[in-house]
Amino acid sequence: MKQTLLINISKEKLHYFEFVKPLEDILKNNGIGFFVKNFKEVNSDDLKKAEKVIICGTSLADNDFAQVKNLKHFKWLLNFDKPVLGICGGMQIIGLIFESKIKKKTQIGFYYENFSKNFLGLIGKQEIYHLHNYYSNFDKSIFEIYSESLGIQQAVKHKFRQVYGVLFHPEVRQKDLITNFCNR
Repeated sequence: MKQTLLINISKEKLHYFEFVKPLEDILKNNGIGFFVKNFKEVNSDDLKKAEKVIICGTSLADNDFAQVKNLKHFKWLLNFDKPVLGICGGMQIIGLIFESKIKKKTQIGFYYENFSKNFLGLIGKQEIYHLHNYYSNFDKSIFEIYSESLGIQQAVKHKFRQVYGVLFHPEVRQKDLITNFCNR
């Protein structure tokens, strides 16, 4: 059975219910196999077993994943040849691994974003949900930008690999993005 690996980056156990469990529910409801691991416990066998990987988001105050000592747990992203989707903090991790800078800007609530091209089923003006304090500015020679507002990149894809990032939370609004990623 095909499996999607959900990577939990939350330090606090309660954050699992807000940021990982909704993704589990989306996958269960759509018959998509998955397993969940904490980012510090992901090993090479997990990465071999996984057909796809989703790096889940976490709360505004939970940035433990971004500490230099913890980024080593994501170095596999540099050579991983399967599809990866980073959500919010997961997108920030992708940015840090690919040497983007992290900047501070808090956005909370529902916003409209314009998707210049089809991004995992989203195109044109779409309502999305933001919950973040930080964002990455990706190198446009390596990443294609699908949505950007007020200088903040909201949806990106690596130009040569299937590495996607969204700053917003599709598990709240735009759940089809998750199933579209898993069913590609």
